[in-house]
Amino acid sequence: MGIRVLPPEVAVQIAAGEVVERPASVIKELVENSIDAGARTVRIEVEAGGRRLLRVSDDGCGVPADEVELAFHRHSTSKLAAAADLDHITTLGFRGEALASIAAVSRTTFATRAADEETGVLLRLEGGRVVTRQPVGRPPGTSVTVEDLFYNVPARRKFLRSETTERRRIDGWVTRYAMAYPHLRFTLLHDGRESFGSPGSGALRDVLVAVYGLETGAAMLELPDDPGGDPAIRVQGFVSPTSLHRANRSRITLFINGRWVQETRLTYAVIQAYHTLLPTGRYPVAVVMVTLPPQEVDVNVHPAKVEVRFRDEDVVFRAVQRAVRRAVTGQSPVPHAFAPSWPGSRPPGTRPPAWTARPVESEAAIQPSLLPSATATPTMPVLRVIGQVGATYIVSEGPDGIYLIDQHAAHERVLYEQMMAQREMGVASQRLLEPVAVELGPEAAGLVEAHVPTLRQLGLELELFGPNTILVRTLPAVLTRSDPAEVLAEVAEALEEGRSGVEEEIEQAVIRRVCKQAAVKAGQVLTREEMDGLVHSLERCTSPRTCPHGRPTMIHISVTQLAREFGRE
Repeated sequence: MGIRVLPPEVAVQIAAGEVVERPASVIKELVENSIDAGARTVRIEVEAGGRRLLRVSDDGCGVPADEVELAFHRHSTSKLAAAADLDHITTLGFRGEALASIAAVSRTTFATRAADEETGVLLRLEGGRVVTRQPVGRPPGTSVTVEDLFYNVPARRKFLRSETTERRRIDGWVTRYAMAYPHLRFTLLHDGRESFGSPGSGALRDVLVAVYGLETGAAMLELPDDPGGDPAIRVQGFVSPTSLHRANRSRITLFINGRWVQETRLTYAVIQAYHTLLPTGRYPVAVVMVTLPPQEVDVNVHPAKVEVRFRDEDVVFRAVQRAVRRAVTGQSPVPHAFAPSWPGSRPPGTRPPAWTARPVESEAAIQPSLLPSATATPTMPVLRVIGQVGATYIVSEGPDGIYLIDQHAAHERVLYEQMMAQREMGVASQRLLEPVAVELGPEAAGLVEAHVPTLRQLGLELELFGPNTILVRTLPAVLTRSDPAEVLAEVAEALEEGRSGVEEEIEQAVIRRVCKQAAVKAGQVLTREEMDGLVHSLERCTSPRTCPHGRPTMIHISVTQLAREFGRE
């Protein structure tokens, strides 16, 4: 083929692919325009996960009637005039590509009225072509309706994910901007039902409560001012105490001058601030806002505007790490420390401290019959329990030495195989005396709602009870002593882990998380009968040497190794 210049409509569709990846990209660009227009109220409406309709309405300054068509030309913008202006960007948008890209791959209706004009303008476009222009009566502000996204790019439409997935991505963008601009009032509706609303009070904590729920929002720690830091860099926001953490870093949200960014080093700065304060493999919840002079950060890195470069990255890194560390060490509640309860350390007739007297939370540990029958080829030897070390490890004797068993990891394995064996017929559950209403963030609620039938098979009977509120009627039998709110939070995280969409993998992820919460904990004193039952149950497992997350359940010290340590060889 010879070299040719592409027709304008083809070129704009190709360029649109850099800006409009999915429905959430449309929402992002339109909401940014609303914020830049000085809106106080932003309303977002979505139908069919954004495939059928997306609408963003605001009460901003609107577009003058004689500039409406111009707004849909490529590289037309009111945010800058010369290349030098890129060093002083204070708006979210500036490329002048969003509206042209959106209109090129959809049927778009643009209704707007400038505050100083008596009537507004309604413009309809199909595939980037204007098909209708007419005057319209409406209040000042702008409403953009995008229908049949990618109708003229079928290959792109075919690769959209499920409605639930696309909806979750939209939720993510809306909640991020609600956190970045707490003085604005955001309302999000999916298929006519309100799923998220921010109060617009100006208080970030109010938005955190709306996004993460009352318990998490109330527990978050506000970042303190740093009087000894660089006065040109201000770090604000909230981070979780050491008692509140998640299985991945997706709840670390960063804003630079009001713009949500994906910045690996700053994410690492937040994580490093919790060094030695969180369990291995756990991550904090954080909403961190960095404000610095615009000339110190380059936002013109990627068409989606989610990547930035700093003139002095180390200075920003240190400012974030210092602010988060001061908040965590200065405000987090200090955990109680207890001395281990050793045999013979208490006066005769007294009971161990309450914290050590908790019974095993699942009868599975002392009822091996609940597990499948032992395999023909044993995967571990028959053991004799000797005792417990540090209220964490069971000491057992085998035919060739000593086995130290991590009681938590071992119990996780027992419960996991028990629940996996039960799931075909439905996991044993316990009905609550009174249903418990649990409020989740919009993303978590959407995940749980989408998997209600699967969760019912796993012992969780749930019912929708208003926007982002779930009514818990039953819990898996192994979790009858657990807080339903904590259980649902863990389940939502597990659902997020099972992103493949394969039902079996989703079930396994939820079961792993349930078992982790239900298993006996380190520091929990067990009776001899409970230790015997747990070890016998472990012996009957198919894969007894690791927990469902891959950690070892036991360590073997052979007789030969003991002899070597004692100098007998």
